[in-house]
Amino acid sequence: MFYPLKFKPVYKNYLWGGRNFEKFGRKLPEGIIAESWEISCHPDGISIVSNGEFSGMPLPQLIQKFGRQLVGKSLSEKDVSKFPLLVKFIDANDRLSVQVHPDDAYAQLHENEYGKNETWYIIYAHPGSKIVYGVKPGTTKDIFARAISENRVEEYLRYIEVFPGDVFNVPAGLLHAIGEGIVLAEIQQNSNSTYRVYDYNRLDKNGNKRPLHIQKALDVIDFELSGRIEKSKGLEIKIGRCSIKKYLVANKYYSIELYDIKEKTEEIADGSKFYIYVFVDGEGKINYESGSIQVKCGESILIPATMGAYSLEGNIKFIKSYVPDIKYDIIAPLMAAGYSKENIIEGINCCTVSHDI
Repeated sequence: MFYPLKFKPVYKNYLWGGRNFEKFGRKLPEGIIAESWEISCHPDGISIVSNGEFSGMPLPQLIQKFGRQLVGKSLSEKDVSKFPLLVKFIDANDRLSVQVHPDDAYAQLHENEYGKNETWYIIYAHPGSKIVYGVKPGTTKDIFARAISENRVEEYLRYIEVFPGDVFNVPAGLLHAIGEGIVLAEIQQNSNSTYRVYDYNRLDKNGNKRPLHIQKALDVIDFELSGRIEKSKGLEIKIGRCSIKKYLVANKYYSIELYDIKEKTEEIADGSKFYIYVFVDGEGKINYESGSIQVKCGESILIPATMGAYSLEGNIKFIKSYVPDIKYDIIAPLMAAGYSKENIIEGINCCTVSHDI
């Protein structure tokens, strides 16, 4: 009954966007396109199935109809009803605002939704492109608050040059911004809570400054994160003769795994959880019990939890994300591949394994 699900993109025309999604072979609406929400149950951008038997059905309706058959038996009741993840592509043709996201507790209290932890995979970066990734060492809340009031925010930002293939985990509380000339895939909690700190004093199409959220931002910024978090390096294991799987980020919200496939890899949706695939390079196909579908860079797929055995083949690179059982899905395969507890704790960005080993 189930098959790999594709969805109609939900496009957002924020002022910093461009036309770079045309490089994916897409026919875009007119004007600036900043984001493409690929798989979403958020009210600000609901995904609608674009292929197969369920074509035209909104994702929330599909979940209501099939429940755990679609999302898996391991999710909490809250995650079943709200769907825990949101996947998007971002075209930063210009700089995004300097911003921060709240954690679950703060977001539930102030926004009535999930907090927002997210991870970026850099698909394209113009030479010299940079991101803001925290604040400079020694920056305190009081120092930063004074800088905001004196319009000196940029003096305290930590900039990092980025390259295609880089992966950055952006936990709630980390001040951040995507710089111009970058196209990336983002996997995040199902949330749209963003607190802007600084927007370069620019004006929107109506000549107005976009609203800032200074007090909420100062409430949630973790000024210690900048010294503790770096670009994700990951831990590799070999799959098959010439393909690689790299574990990059693992926490209670999601696992991020990068596959570089040169042949075929066998997978299974055994009923425990759904999987999301975001294709970031090359092309190939997904084979399942009753057929196959073609996939390529710039596409995203949802694998229903009870779809059963399937395979991915081709010359293709993709991100696999899901809500993990840390011990079973992350620790066990890495230890079986020869990694020590210390390797795992150090190698997977923002992993909670130190509490689970």
